[in-house]
Amino acid sequence: MSFLSPTTRATLMIRSFGFMQIPLLWACRPKVVEIDSDKCVVKIPHRRKTRNHEGGLYIAALTVGADLAAGILAIRHMGIGKGKKFIFKDFHADYLKRAEADVFFTCTDGPQLKELTARAKETGERQNTMVNVTATVPSKLGDEPVATFVLTLSIKDETGGG
Repeated sequence: MSFLSPTTRATLMIRSFGFMQIPLLWACRPKVVEIDSDKCVVKIPHRRKTRNHEGGLYIAALTVGADLAAGILAIRHMGIGKGKKFIFKDFHADYLKRAEADVFFTCTDGPQLKELTARAKETGERQNTMVNVTATVPSKLGDEPVATFVLTLSIKDETGGG
């Protein structure tokens, strides 16, 4: 039994992966603030390395947050291991307001991802679905979105099924 909370474990996992494999991820210092089967919320801090010349988060940092919120939720349902693969096939973003403080990225498509991973395992074929992520800056704008994202997640699970 682990003494670390699920959010702390997820944060340590992504920061370790970032340090070892993806320097941009490491530089953004993401933190998982909420995670369960239905929802994942990731915070990207507003700091010198993530801020652009206009005082908002860089587009790259916004992209990292959306990628992580959806990706961590997918991993939660899919797991990690040999034969389990996922990528994002495409990415659509609507930037609505300048993100001038810490940004929270929320994905609530857990039930849809659970169904997708089950279908991928059953069939052994690549499966795709569109995943939605909303970015907010609660300290300045409450629940009003600063950006919305739609990512097409493509997964394949060769560990089971037909």
